[in-house]
Amino acid sequence: MHLDGRIEKRIRMAVPVYIASLQEPRVSERVLTENVSPHGARVVTKRLWRPGEQQWISPLSGQFQLAAQVVYCHPIPHQGFCVGLDFRARSINWQDELIAATFQD
Repeated sequence: MHLDGRIEKRIRMAVPVYIASLQEPRVSERVLTENVSPHGARVVTKRLWRPGEQQWISPLSGQFQLAAQVVYCHPIPHQGFCVGLDFRARSINWQDELIAATFQD
């Protein structure tokens, strides 16, 4: 059986997270997710990321860091880039992270 497209449905959710390069940990940025699934997210960033590049993503709650791989990076005129991330190691319960981030601010 051959599957095309996403297996998991994405939901629109703005969750504040930090992203950082695995190769250059000092290269980090605070961003918001646009949409999420248990194994991925789409974020808007000011930095160009290359497909295949490895990142750390961490919710502002700081409870964990999660390895992510860049799937795509598309320019957005005058805003930066839309970046699709794939989480290889584990899944995230975004509802819990959004609640935890609310109490951080």
